[in-house]
Amino acid sequence: MAREQDLLSTEIVNRGIESSGPDAGSMTFSVRVRRRLPDFVHSVKLKYVKLGYHYLMNHGIYLATIPVLVLVFGAEVGSLSREELWRKIWDSTARYDLASVVAFLALFVFTVSVYFMSRPRSIYLVDFACFKPTDDLKVTKEQFIELARKSGKFDEASLEFQKRILQSSGIGDETYVPKSIGSPENTATMKEGRAEASTVIFGALDELFEKSHVRPKDVGVLVLNCSLFNPTPSLSAMIINHYKMRGNILSFNLGGMGCSAGIIALDLARDMLQANPSTYAVVVSTEMVGYNWYPGKDRSMLIPNCYFRMGCSAVLLSNRRRDYRRAKYRLEHIVRTHKGADDRSFRSIYQEEDSEKFKGIKISKDLVEIGGDAIKTNITTLGPLVLPLSEQLLFFSTLVWKLLFGNGANSQPTKPYIPDYKLAFEHFCVHAASKTVLDELQRNLKLSDKNLEASRAALHRFGNTSSSSIWYELAYLEAKERVKRGDRVWQMAFGSGFKCNSVVWKSLRKIRRPSNSNPWLDCIDRYPQGGF
Repeated sequence: MAREQDLLSTEIVNRGIESSGPDAGSMTFSVRVRRRLPDFVHSVKLKYVKLGYHYLMNHGIYLATIPVLVLVFGAEVGSLSREELWRKIWDSTARYDLASVVAFLALFVFTVSVYFMSRPRSIYLVDFACFKPTDDLKVTKEQFIELARKSGKFDEASLEFQKRILQSSGIGDETYVPKSIGSPENTATMKEGRAEASTVIFGALDELFEKSHVRPKDVGVLVLNCSLFNPTPSLSAMIINHYKMRGNILSFNLGGMGCSAGIIALDLARDMLQANPSTYAVVVSTEMVGYNWYPGKDRSMLIPNCYFRMGCSAVLLSNRRRDYRRAKYRLEHIVRTHKGADDRSFRSIYQEEDSEKFKGIKISKDLVEIGGDAIKTNITTLGPLVLPLSEQLLFFSTLVWKLLFGNGANSQPTKPYIPDYKLAFEHFCVHAASKTVLDELQRNLKLSDKNLEASRAALHRFGNTSSSSIWYELAYLEAKERVKRGDRVWQMAFGSGFKCNSVVWKSLRKIRRPSNSNPWLDCIDRYPQGGF
C-alpha cells in the first residue's frame, strides 16, 4: 500500500465561487489526485541497460583496438631517429620484388576502399521549418471555450470540465485551432481534413524549400506521419501531386503511430538514405485538429480537445558529403522503445466510439505511469550510447556490484546509480505533452528549469502539436541562439502504442538567430515566462 501511495500526488484546486446549489456564493475547493511517473532511481531494469551496452559494444572494438595499435606503433617508431627509420624501411622493402610490393599496395587500397564504402553514411540535417498559422486562427483559452460553446455540441458540465483542464494545462493564450471547431456541423469530414492538411503541410514545406534552396524535384525520399487522418490518396501523394515531384521518389505515409511518430519517420528516412547514395529526404510531421475534434461528453475523450493544436514540421535530411558545410546538425543516434506487448500500454491511448457513437481518443487514467515506464526503458537503453565514460563506469560498476553481492538472502538492496544526463547533452527537446508530464520528468531526471525551458515555452505558445512539437522546441533554442558548434541535442517523444523514442543530434556550427522563417521571432523576447 505504501508503494501505491508513493505513486500518487495531491493538489488543492480553487474552483472559484459556486454559482448555484446549497453552497452558492461561497468559495469551493477540490482535491486532485494524480499518478506520478515511476521513480527512475529505484526502477532501473538490468536487461535494458544490457541492451544499451550491446549497442555500444557493436562499435566498441574500434575504441579498444585503435588506441593500442597507435601506442605500439608510436613506441616502436619513437625509439628510432629519422635516418634509422628510413634505413629500416628501405631494408625491409628491399627484400621483396616489385610485384610483391605492388600486390601489397593494391590489397591495401582495396581494403581501405571496402571499409569506407561499407561504413554507414553520415546523415545531415540541412534545415527544418515549423508552420506558423495566421493570426485569425489564434485563440485564447476563453475564446477556445466560447468556440466550443458556439458549436452547440457540449453541455455546460463538459464545457466546465474543459475549462478546468485548460487552466492547469500549461497552454497559453496564443495557440491555433481551425475555425471549423466552432461550427455546429460535423467537422470530421474529408473536406475539412484535407483543407487543414493542405494549409499546415504546404505552409511548412514552402518555407523549407525556400530556406534550403532545394527544389522539390531534387528530393528522393519523402516520409510523412499523421496519426489520425489518413485519406486515400495518401497525404504523401498529395504532396507529390502539389509539388510535381519526380516519378521515382520513395514515398511513405505513416499513420496511427501517435506523438512519437516523428522520430519513427526519421528512422525510416535514415534507413532509406543509407541505401540510396547522394539523396535528399524530407520528413513531414503533423496532426489534424479539426478532423479529430470530439463532440461528446466522455471526459477521458475531451482531454485531447483541450491540448492538441495546429502545427506541422518539415525536415530536410541529406547523405551527401558536400552538404556537410551548410548542414546544421549530424544525426548521432536513434533509440526506439515499444511497450505494445503489454495490454495496459496498448490501450492507454485508444481510439474508439463512446456510448453515443461519437469517435474520439480515450486517455487512460494510468497514462502517466505507463508513459513513465516506457521513458525509463528508453533512456536506460540510450545511456551507454551518449554518457561520458566516467558516468558509464560508475553506472556499470554499480550494476556489477549488484550482480555479485546484491542477490544474497541477507544482502541489503543496492541503490542503482542513475547517470546525470545533463553531462551527455547541452539541450533537451522533450515532447510538450502537458505540464504534468513535464513536471514529473523534470523531477525524476533532476533536470533544471533551463533544461525544459524549450518544452514549456512550446507548450505555452503553440500547445501540444503532437509529433511536430520537438521541432518547435529546437526552433526556440535556435531563436535564442543557444546552439553552438559541437553541442548535443536530445529530442524525446512518446505516444500511443505505447512508444517512447529518442534521437540525438550533434551541432556542426553555431546557429545564428534567423532573420525570418522561424515561428518564434515575434515573441521570443517574451520567453521564458514565469509560472509555466
